[in-house]
Amino acid sequence: MSEPALIPVLSDAEVREIEEECAHLPDRKSAAIDAMMIVQRHRGWVSDESLGAIAHLLGMSVENLDSIATFYNLIFRKPVGRHVVMVCDSVSCYVMGADPLRKQIEAHLGIGMGQTTDDGRFTLLPIVCLGACDKAPTMMIGEELIENVDGEQLDDIFGRFG
Repeated sequence: MSEPALIPVLSDAEVREIEEECAHLPDRKSAAIDAMMIVQRHRGWVSDESLGAIAHLLGMSVENLDSIATFYNLIFRKPVGRHVVMVCDSVSCYVMGADPLRKQIEAHLGIGMGQTTDDGRFTLLPIVCLGACDKAPTMMIGEELIENVDGEQLDDIFGRFG
């Protein structure tokens, strides 16, 4: 009997990158987060089908892999916009005005937390900490950390992301 349709679900590039990660680790399951991040980098998110293929490739159950994915808040299990906007809601950011800033961002984008703009440009998500407490309030768009965010800057900030 042949392998399940694992390989067609994952691209050759994805499988190659996952295998390269596995080669550096003590066991294949240790590559779980890296494997999901590889697929997410290629596709923008990790679908149920992709999750199943990754689990099979790593020799683990879909349930175990999904429990990792749902715990790790940077693995997206549903489609997201081209740019993921993470607004820090840590104590430091909160004290420095993150709550009013979040409301300004929601109004600016016309969406609430966990939603994506109609044009698919932005998905807005909370994050517990971005590790820049001394520059609060902070947010991250994609890989770019934005510090000392002021609501007056929102046109300029979001205008940089096409």
